[in-house]
Amino acid sequence: MAVVYINDQPVDIGSERLNLIQAAQKAGVFIPHYCWHPALSVVASCRMCLVEVGEKKPDGTIAMQPRVVPACQTPAKDATVCLTNSEKAKNAQANTLESLLLNHPLDCPVCDKAGECKLQDFSYGFGHSTSRMVDPKNTPPNKPDIGERISLFTDRCIMCSRCVRFTREISGSAELMVSNRGHHSEIDIFPGEPVNNKLAGNVVDLCPVGALANKDFLYKQRVWFLKTQASVCAGCSTGCSIQVDHNKDVVHRIRPRENPLAQGQFICDEGRFDYAYVNGAERFDRPLSGQAFLPAGAAGQQEYLPLEPMTWENAIPAVRGELAKAAKENGAALAGVISPMLTVEEAFLFAKFIKGLSSDARLYLGWVPRVGKDEQFPQDRHGNPLGAVKFTIRAEKCPNRRGVEEVLKHFQGEVLGFDQMLTDAARLEALYLTAAYPPRLGAWLTDEQTQTLARIPLLVVQDLAPTPISERARFVLPAATFAEKDGCFVNHANLAQQLHRAVRPGAIGRTEGQIFLNLLDRRGLIQAKAVREELAREVPFFAALDGNLGEFGVKLS
Repeated sequence: MAVVYINDQPVDIGSERLNLIQAAQKAGVFIPHYCWHPALSVVASCRMCLVEVGEKKPDGTIAMQPRVVPACQTPAKDATVCLTNSEKAKNAQANTLESLLLNHPLDCPVCDKAGECKLQDFSYGFGHSTSRMVDPKNTPPNKPDIGERISLFTDRCIMCSRCVRFTREISGSAELMVSNRGHHSEIDIFPGEPVNNKLAGNVVDLCPVGALANKDFLYKQRVWFLKTQASVCAGCSTGCSIQVDHNKDVVHRIRPRENPLAQGQFICDEGRFDYAYVNGAERFDRPLSGQAFLPAGAAGQQEYLPLEPMTWENAIPAVRGELAKAAKENGAALAGVISPMLTVEEAFLFAKFIKGLSSDARLYLGWVPRVGKDEQFPQDRHGNPLGAVKFTIRAEKCPNRRGVEEVLKHFQGEVLGFDQMLTDAARLEALYLTAAYPPRLGAWLTDEQTQTLARIPLLVVQDLAPTPISERARFVLPAATFAEKDGCFVNHANLAQQLHRAVRPGAIGRTEGQIFLNLLDRRGLIQAKAVREELAREVPFFAALDGNLGEFGVKLS
């Protein structure tokens, strides 16, 4: 058992291999730092974490080293004594800040990092209150296009080298380097090698100051206007933990949220930048109804009247009534398709509704999008692996296939796939089809498949925006995105994580869960926790969900 002493406070670190920054965190003491990051190699270049260090002898005396040392590079071992608040340590940190500020521009009023900038925070908390700089500042030219989505404000850089190490150690693409020397050192890209790897956006998160900027977010919002909600990425089956930054029901930014059980520290650019559809103007904003007809004298293909808006008060009874009528006539000809974009709570309520209409009705797993193959990082510019895998972008581009499969197994003992539904479509009289796939996945039905489903007399489609199949539907109900609902997803490794509503579901006013609750003729607003507890009681696979899922989620077995 190893015990270290942080500002005279004993901290038991057991057998963990920690540095002094991490040991101090266990004691509730923050040591300021710029270059150190738990997922990157240690370089101890910023010198911001300088502390006094010594050793407590068996007789109780303490032998202190004569000079300050970087806490990030100093291992925490038994009997180590660390002083972070001594005059020597505080002066060293303040002097380091003064040297970092020598050439730093006073850009705070226009810098995107203002409000979440470590240079601002540390200057206030650990720095001098005055500047002694009298010479002109070194102002290297900015590089607004070092990547498709990244700009570099060179004069703001404090040379922590986090971004350089990330591209070498995590993405493996190594586009960034340090050029020149001394006060003229600066971050740059290699000629003809922009920072366009699939994890590139993480360098903006890693930058402790405003040197690296996300073009997608640049000059759009001040961070103190933003509200942040913990959620789960719906981009692939990894289910990365994320933070959704929003203001006035508009999503402005997606950032990673550390989760050692899911993705670790980072997210890919697909998950980071594919959120525009959440704010999209083309989305369905109300229920719609349409009607197929045969043109006079025509013996061929039926045509369709334009979809007409409905009120929720009319839509819910109409959909329920039409499906109930079809189930009464022939329950075996009724089917429901559960999209892997739904939460487990929504999938459970939907299955209850369809099976409640007829025990003979069939449930199918919705289309599971797969794009290419799993991509593992680090990898070189040609896609070849480099060492141990530190991040994976999965080919399966949906967040909850596993959760939906377990719901299907509970209700009918087997999982019927989307292709099976297309095969069975010829005998169906009524179909409720849920979708909600992000637009970047493109068309999820071929023209032939659309024609096949369009022949079903009663077709209910629930989707985000108009598609060829929604134009052929008897009823169209709006769908909600991951940012607009509460619930949980189960990723490829059976990790159940909770997502929280960041923004209201706009003009649609209702999530899928609320719609399914109303179709079941249950009163009140949807409470994901209550549905999850009901699910946990009825489906053994989800028994662990009967309680708090915690920050990192719960592993299901």
